[in-house]
Amino acid sequence: MSVDKIEEYWCMYARENKLTMNVPDAWMFGDGSKEMGDELGGLVVKGIKTGTCAAHCIFEYEGEVIPKVGQFDIVLDGENNPLAIIKYTKIDFVKMNEVTNDFASSEGEGDLSYDYWYRGHVKFFSWELNQFGLTFTPDLLLVCQTFKVMDTYKDKL
Repeated sequence: MSVDKIEEYWCMYARENKLTMNVPDAWMFGDGSKEMGDELGGLVVKGIKTGTCAAHCIFEYEGEVIPKVGQFDIVLDGENNPLAIIKYTKIDFVKMNEVTNDFASSEGEGDLSYDYWYRGHVKFFSWELNQFGLTFTPDLLLVCQTFKVMDTYKDKL
């Protein structure tokens, strides 16, 4: 995947919407695997996935900036092709064991239940934290991000 395709997509969107900002971050959901990137990105395009979360400490370890309300990002598929442009509508800091049913459902995965969300995220965060020599605990502080799909790439084809 070339950066040109991502840049071209953003420039087209920005021009159509009279935006004068640089190309936003472009990234794939999940663990970096093609399968997870495709699956979760597909849920975004279908409008099923409108929320995501990340461990707060990982932002610090990776030197990443926490998203802000109003920020745009470009969601990529499992092959790093653009899928959609999203805009953050709400950012909350919540302990994992205090995430609401509504937020868990907004992640769009499985049967949309809190239990499904919790089991899947314990597994994911245990794996991710282990990469940094950290251990998962149920009170892990999360950055819960709610977003709106502003545009889908398939509409541009």
